[in-house]
Amino acid sequence: MQSEKQLLNYYVGIDVGTASVRAALVDQFGTIVAHSDQPIQIWEPQPDHYEQSSDDIWAACCTVTKKVIQQVEVARIRGLGFDATCSLVVVDKQFQPLAVNYEGECRRNIIMWMDHRAASQVDRINGTQHSVLSYVGGVMSVEMQPPKLLWMKENLRESCWEKAGYFFDLPDFLSWKATGVTARSLCPLVCKWTYSPEKGWDDSFWKMIGLEDLVADTYEKIGNQVLFPGASVGNGLTPEAAKDLGLAEGTAVAASLIDAHAGGLGVIGADVKGYNLPCENQPVTSRLAVICGTSSCHMGISDAPIFVPGVWGPYYSAMVPGFWLNEGGQSATGKLIDHVVRGHVAFPELQAKAAASAQNIYAYLNSHLDLIKKSLPVGFLTVDLHVWPDFHGNRSPLADLTLKGMVVGLTLYQGLDELALIYLATIQAIALGTRHILETLQSAGHHISTLFLCGGLSKNPLFVQMHADITGKPIVLSKEVESVLVGAAILGACASGDFASVQEAMERMGKIGKIVQPDHRDKRFYDKKYEVFLKLAEHQREYKAIMQGI
Repeated sequence: MQSEKQLLNYYVGIDVGTASVRAALVDQFGTIVAHSDQPIQIWEPQPDHYEQSSDDIWAACCTVTKKVIQQVEVARIRGLGFDATCSLVVVDKQFQPLAVNYEGECRRNIIMWMDHRAASQVDRINGTQHSVLSYVGGVMSVEMQPPKLLWMKENLRESCWEKAGYFFDLPDFLSWKATGVTARSLCPLVCKWTYSPEKGWDDSFWKMIGLEDLVADTYEKIGNQVLFPGASVGNGLTPEAAKDLGLAEGTAVAASLIDAHAGGLGVIGADVKGYNLPCENQPVTSRLAVICGTSSCHMGISDAPIFVPGVWGPYYSAMVPGFWLNEGGQSATGKLIDHVVRGHVAFPELQAKAAASAQNIYAYLNSHLDLIKKSLPVGFLTVDLHVWPDFHGNRSPLADLTLKGMVVGLTLYQGLDELALIYLATIQAIALGTRHILETLQSAGHHISTLFLCGGLSKNPLFVQMHADITGKPIVLSKEVESVLVGAAILGACASGDFASVQEAMERMGKIGKIVQPDHRDKRFYDKKYEVFLKLAEHQREYKAIMQGI
């Protein structure tokens, strides 16, 4: 057995999520053979300001990598791939961390993806109506990098902006740290920075928004050498990085991906023959990858560019080389469920009962809902309880940062039953949001027949079933639940040269686990829920208009 194990080729995938760093050792067939994770720090010095440390993150990358490679010969590890959140890393000309905060705390040199400090800057950028905005759904998000750069120039000019040597998207920072090469991946540059694969940077955009200094140095600070995801970076691991990670010097390192895109890569290309799915005899463009964790991303690809109002893209080769990507998203999903459940007065009772039954809190809530549903389908319990889930603004398809969360149907009861019901209604609201994104994609020209789910929330059977029932589409779950890590490892496999293309690696290393079919008997109920769902947004905007009349 040991000798067989040693004959395989292995790849390391490292995923830097919002709150933790994870690594996996993945073999050439896409099987995760070892896995480790470690939490990372988040600072919130004031509302809507979220910061991290690149030193803290790199140290965590090294710790988890050393743990996962213990059982195999280092010589059998052929490549390394990174993915990360699209957070903004700032370093000086000597690559030392620079403070992105008023406190001057240099350790905190990352503005996180979910940071909304640049709300006024993004409003001004959108007010320009520059042509590059057509590639981000017509409206730039506060979570993208230009508004954050503008915020730094306007608020931290002397302490940060003028001292900065490089601004990295976090996935690109990691490949630089590993190789010493400042080349950037097409994925974050196209998705978060307005780079065009055909035309490069648009000087007029940066000058129009007041960041002409980036143009003056030929974009050295934000990237003037660009690689396709999965391409080999430099000469692989530097001696220093190899020692930090416990790997061999020169091990191939791939141009990286944003975390959600790595999840899409890990699931969307899997071989579906023999599963009787509608996408079986259709092109890969009939699949939608939904990566659901703290937030959720909806990845649809197409042969030709499709412009979808309120949905990011089309981005050429940003996930799968040769295809255009549209990216929908919900800014708070796993984070919203946690917020609703943990903030409820009955949460201590839930914790105690879940612990007593040796279940996690969500498994316990799911079983509790089965107890109280009686003869009805579980989803019908929310006939008079409705949630609008945009507690952190709407990313897609309304692209409205000002929208807030809504709950209709509250009572004076605050027991475990009520906690279970608001938990169910929140999950349904997230699934209804996915339906909203899906219908917007389809009305613009996408033809999607099957959803491929991955990420932490895909482990929750209620979350998955609600997405199937509410969208009316079958859902494919990966054999490896940690599809993001498989996606990162696929990058490393491509960089090693062991596969001819990203598409080949996707087909060989992506494996189907479980299929969840929608229950079409409940269609009429969810059509009504969806009608209410759309009314909630409409009404919220009406309320805002009324109050603006004061």
